[in-house]
Amino acid sequence: MHWMDIISAIAAQKHSNRIVVTASVDNISFKHPIRLGNVVTLRAKVTRAFSSSMEVRIDVDAEDIPANTKTDSNTAYFTFVAVDQLGRPIDVPEIEPETDEEKALYDAALRRRQLRLILAGRMKPSEAKELRSIFDIQES
Repeated sequence: MHWMDIISAIAAQKHSNRIVVTASVDNISFKHPIRLGNVVTLRAKVTRAFSSSMEVRIDVDAEDIPANTKTDSNTAYFTFVAVDQLGRPIDVPEIEPETDEEKALYDAALRRRQLRLILAGRMKPSEAKELRSIFDIQES
């Protein structure tokens, strides 16, 4: 996870042009193991910005060079907050998704954010408009 945090922090810093701090890490679940001797590739991309915070998606591939195989090992989402010189949150630029994949990640980022806030006790499920169908919540 250490390298995933570093790579995703670099993506968040490049997007915001600010110092960033890790705010949260979603569940990291391995689809396929990384075996001893595999070459590991990490790719990080900011999927959406919310005032001072940014969601970053990290994709990890493992490559067995002698066997000429490459597998999708895992994907995770990290959240970073951009801070000023005094460590206070500071606004970051918006993301403008262009491709269909970027648009899907951008749209889903709001649901992931609301779920993170609910799990952290910072939002009530009834306030999460994007998650109503998941929680089967009726409008009041």
